[in-house]
Amino acid sequence: MAQGQPIFILPEGTNRMIGRDAQRNNILAAKVLAETVRTTLGPKGMDKMLVDGLGDIVVTNDGVTILKEMDIEHPAAKMLVEVAKTQEDEVGDGTTTAVIIAGELLKNAENLLDLDIHPTIVAMGYRQAAAKAQEILDNIAIDTVDRETLMKVAMTAMTGKGTEAAREPLAELIVDAVQKVADGNDVDIDHIKIEKKDGAVVEESTLVEGVIVDKERVHPGMPKEVKDAKIALVNTPLEVKETEVDAEIRITDPAQMQAFIEQEENMVKEMVQKIVDAGADVLFAQKGIDDLAQHYLAKAGVLAVRRVKKSDIEKLARATGATVVSNLDDLEEADLGEAGIVEERKVSGEDMIFVEECKSAKAVTLFVRGSTKHIVDEIVRAIEDAIGVVAATVEDDQVVAGGGAPEIAMAKKLKDYAESISGREQLAVTAFAEALEVVPKTLAENAGLDSIDSLVDLRASHEDNPYMGLNVFTGKVMDMKDAGVIEPKRVKKQAIQSASEAAEMILRIDDVIASSGSGNPDMDPAAMGGMPPMM
Repeated sequence: MAQGQPIFILPEGTNRMIGRDAQRNNILAAKVLAETVRTTLGPKGMDKMLVDGLGDIVVTNDGVTILKEMDIEHPAAKMLVEVAKTQEDEVGDGTTTAVIIAGELLKNAENLLDLDIHPTIVAMGYRQAAAKAQEILDNIAIDTVDRETLMKVAMTAMTGKGTEAAREPLAELIVDAVQKVADGNDVDIDHIKIEKKDGAVVEESTLVEGVIVDKERVHPGMPKEVKDAKIALVNTPLEVKETEVDAEIRITDPAQMQAFIEQEENMVKEMVQKIVDAGADVLFAQKGIDDLAQHYLAKAGVLAVRRVKKSDIEKLARATGATVVSNLDDLEEADLGEAGIVEERKVSGEDMIFVEECKSAKAVTLFVRGSTKHIVDEIVRAIEDAIGVVAATVEDDQVVAGGGAPEIAMAKKLKDYAESISGREQLAVTAFAEALEVVPKTLAENAGLDSIDSLVDLRASHEDNPYMGLNVFTGKVMDMKDAGVIEPKRVKKQAIQSASEAAEMILRIDDVIASSGSGNPDMDPAAMGGMPPMM
């Protein structure tokens, strides 16, 4: 107030939350989100059915897919969704783990705030604990990585998902795919194409040393199969180009019209002849092929496919050794790629082009089958996670045991570390250690076991062996390294790093200002995507 007159700094309708109210509201939103995905964790986790506005459904237990499909409005909850997306981009798995650790960190932080510990002290303690946790993780990591280890990593990632029944043959395909595209310890999983088709059992999934293109021949007169194929890849249209400027051609004589048509035909014929002269008997064009060009290509016995996606053209180049040509005048025999067989096959009523038996293919295709559309979609999500973790293992050459073993090992050592810290940060480090135990606790709960008994047994077993984890099928504590339950170290490292940084950022917020146009002025965490509050 100035001389009795109110001063408005923010526009009318703006909602503002200050201090503890803002912190509690943000923490509540994060807790609700973590509780939502928590039941999906582990081999015995449950699935979620997500229905969008059009009635399309997604059935999955993949954390990041659930969070992407949900219509989340609360700003703090959106920050946790970013944690899951980062985890997915960096490793490909562990998204649910990252979110529930972040939720538990904030839940434990709330108890410290109730003791009048300042949020910046909690954030500082969490930062120290996260750094120490990474150090502990390095110490308990297993360095020996061979094909058998990669198989175990892939099977661990697929356990509890739609692929579990066929996880062993699928793991073989995934490890083969990653090793084929690997360049030493460098793996670009973009070179592994996943093509899916329903109408068959998952066991019929195969690995193609080459590329499957979801297209068909452009002309029925073309051969359906070409052996020892010479493949041309072009990103220029096989048709008469229109002029870049507006032009008008005046024809006064029918003979001129005929000559004009013949000239166009000759131009198209020359294009096709250049391809034939180069020795190509298979053509993949990124752009169009007009009817006349199709006719001449069919006469020449060339199998041609048009409007192939740029990503598929790039994979074909890596698989066959071909060079992508932009100008047909430059096409030479040296630019052609090779494949043992190029064939059009009918799969589930649709024609697809299979480019197979490529020598030293540096791009491969996993052809995934499933009985229905929803099942095959979930299988693909599981396979993508498995590819990510196998690639991370190849790159880092380090793994850790699963079944909650690394979380218990880190929690145990962090509690010892907390005793060496003076000041209130000690409480924050202890709270961080307890938050990590949410992973084995959730695994036990989702398996219908007593979480307290399981935690007590796990803590006791870690006196001698850091690889002891929970076998959710038997309810017993056992050596996860011997049991073959293995995960990449990067999954745990990234999950802890992302979760702790997100928790620190949310804790430091003491003022939330929402404009009236934000669409959610009250920022009620129970309103996230219309979901009821979960307390």
